[in-house]
Amino acid sequence: MVTAMHCHCCDCQKSTGSGKATIIAIPESSLKVKGTLKYYSVVGTDGATVNRGFCENCGSPVMSVVVGLEGWEGIKLIKAGSLDDSSWVTVNASIWKSSARHWDAVREELPTFEHNPQN
Repeated sequence: MVTAMHCHCCDCQKSTGSGKATIIAIPESSLKVKGTLKYYSVVGTDGATVNRGFCENCGSPVMSVVVGLEGWEGIKLIKAGSLDDSSWVTVNASIWKSSARHWDAVREELPTFEHNPQN
């Protein structure tokens, strides 16, 4: 795991139907996926392409891959809520505070970024 974060961007809000997505960044080389995901591509809040992977059986969002965003090459973003056991997940930051909804506010005790963190 690289990090776990709450993302409040408009794209994550739309894809989850909530105020944020809790995502775990994992190097692609460390990840093994069982089964097949179906992908849908959109243009994310920052203009990069986001390939969203869904379970082909139930439609649950499982993973996202950001294409064209510097520093995120080779990183997969796992939706924490898709894990059978997420007890080990510790959220380290919040991103996209600039688009957070008042009804799902950013946790101010976490390091927080207005947009994507800069490398």
